[in-house]
Parts: sequence; structure tokens; C-alpha cells
Amino acid sequence: MKEVIAVVRMNMMNRTKQALTDAGIDGYFAHEAQGRGVGLANPHVLEGAASGYEEAVALLGERGKLYPKRMITVVVPDKDVKAVVKTIIDANQTGKPGDGKIFVMPMADAVRVRTAETGEKSII
Repeated sequence: MKEVIAVVRMNMMNRTKQALTDAGIDGYFAHEAQGRGVGLANPHVLEGAASGYEEAVALLGERGKLYPKRMITVVVPDKDVKAVVKTIIDANQTGKPGDGKIFVMPMADAVRVRTAETGEKSII
């Protein structure tokens, strides 16, 4: 099993939900999140701000702010990971900065509370 975590734009959430449903993925979590990519600010300015230089902090201005995002978490069998990742990319890719990120991590186990089933049986 794998856990797929995607961070996408707020305005792409309905499109992403529909794409996941069309791909046969009905179970997932969606969370409100805030964040920003590293490409939205000069790394030297960020480094200076982290070191406490007031001039660097002032240069960040609005570029240092966090932007509203949605974080989607899906746990799927290994065989479905590529399809889920492709589905999320197809629904969110505009070619512009801020399209999002996808993280794929191993999932040690899962348990369905109602039946105490474990492993892949608990997620399908």
C-alpha cells in the first residue's frame, strides 16, 4: 500500500474530486492547507530572512505569504499508485507555478474500524 498526498490549488478541488471519482477512487481525505513553493522568492533573500536580516525580511513582502491550498490524501494498493498520480496531474496541470506537488509514501498498514480488517482489504 502507498499513501499519495497531493497539494493542489483551491480552485482545482472540484475538478480533482471529479477526476478521482471518474478513475474509480472514491475514498480520500481533503484538508484545507496553506503553503508556498520555493520558486516564488529569491533563495538568497529567503536565506537572509532566515538569518534574521531585516532588509531581507522587508524584501520578501507579499512574496513570503502563505497561499490557500487543498491537501488530498489517498491510500491505495501499490498497483493503483501510477493511475492516481496521473489522474491528479491531469486534473491540475496548467504548466504554471503553483500547480502543486504529489508525494508518494509507503503505508505500513491500515485497519478498518468497523470490521478490524487489515492491509489492502481495509482500503478497498
